[in-house]
Amino acid sequence: MTTTPDFIADPAGRVPVACVADLVVVGGGPAGIAAAVAGARNGLSVALIERYPYLGGLASGGMVLVLDDMCNGAEISVRGICAELIDRLERLGLAVTPPAPDRRADWAMWRKWSRWGVFDFTSHSKPQPINYSTAFDPDGFKRVSNEIIADAKVTLRLHSWFSRAIVEGGRIRGVICESKEGRHAVLGSVVVDATGDLDVAASAGAPFVVGSYMVTTVFRLGGVDTAEAERFEYEEGDAFKALDREAKRILGGSWEKWWLKTPLPGVVWCNCPHMSDYDGLKVADLTRADFEGRKRIVALLEFVRARMPGFRDCFIVDVAPQLGIRQTRLLDGVYVMTKEDVVQRRYFSDAVARGRDYYYPYRAMLPRDVGQLLVAGRHYSATSAAQRISREIPPCMAMGEAAGVAAALALESGAALGEVDVRTLQRRLRAQGADPGDQPAANASLVEAAA
Repeated sequence: MTTTPDFIADPAGRVPVACVADLVVVGGGPAGIAAAVAGARNGLSVALIERYPYLGGLASGGMVLVLDDMCNGAEISVRGICAELIDRLERLGLAVTPPAPDRRADWAMWRKWSRWGVFDFTSHSKPQPINYSTAFDPDGFKRVSNEIIADAKVTLRLHSWFSRAIVEGGRIRGVICESKEGRHAVLGSVVVDATGDLDVAASAGAPFVVGSYMVTTVFRLGGVDTAEAERFEYEEGDAFKALDREAKRILGGSWEKWWLKTPLPGVVWCNCPHMSDYDGLKVADLTRADFEGRKRIVALLEFVRARMPGFRDCFIVDVAPQLGIRQTRLLDGVYVMTKEDVVQRRYFSDAVARGRDYYYPYRAMLPRDVGQLLVAGRHYSATSAAQRISREIPPCMAMGEAAGVAAALALESGAALGEVDVRTLQRRLRAQGADPGDQPAANASLVEAAA
């Protein structure tokens, strides 16, 4: 845009324009960070909007403290900006990744690494293989996110709550946000919806469906003697299993390992309790879930302090400020990924990002009926069943990186987003260190879904 208007018209009155950029990214979670950085590194002026006072989304504020689903056996399938953030965390001593020699399936490696959560959770073998995954610290994730955004010279607007999309003639022109200063507009030539709940695309009129999945109030415990807890698990197996079953009953739902190590000594994180029948789009349900989750956490604390070896002196460090929402609105885009696409490892010629052993086509990031808008993150175009098994943080970051580069290519060429040359996009992503999935793995299905 060559001129910057002072105000835009709105049914509620004139709204001041706070910022104009080539690319506007709404949502400062992992996908949004990657989209903003990729766009800026490819020559765009970028504005990143986030409602919370920090970056990182569910990785930091939701405390989902393992980055996984980013390798296909020994092959690393998510690289690029995600790998860069991991490297920055490791240099600070705030991330732990098993070295290559330790990534294998045997009981010694399982005992050494499984309490870090760095194993192949999809494997049915026992023990499950240790793989390329990273356990990290949530405040560290905020810190390195700030650094990478600042290094890329992205205009960051925290404390800004998305309100509605500005759409003219079937094309998104920007967004209106609410803040302590009142309403303001942020205008852009391309907008990326990285909200996780499809807030922008839904407001803009893009078709979508609504799904649901369990929610979680993630928390951390400090003062845990992890060596004693692990000794008890492996040396007093029957007693451990009985207490572990009772802990899970109190939680009302959890993964197989309800506590995992973190890079901070004596601090463990608990990706639980799992709670069903809450709608992540309803204020009343979100409020009830927060109350119910905290009630279960306190009950667990009392139990493990009294009964579980290693937890006698433990205490609650914190409860995640963001409720762990896994699924709400899902884009009904140009292509809708299915569960079969994921489990059959279906290869797409327009793949621009990968997960563990599945591929995201560019078409699954494109809304129907709204121009100059891309979607990146767990709300991409997929069925509910497909999204449940393809929504982890690293592949969402890969989608975000692809969105940022696609925006740059569109603006460079004057093309609409749906007309971006995908081969050029794939080449640029690979040249910049990402893996767009343009070279299918040996175990990929080469039967492509129809365009």
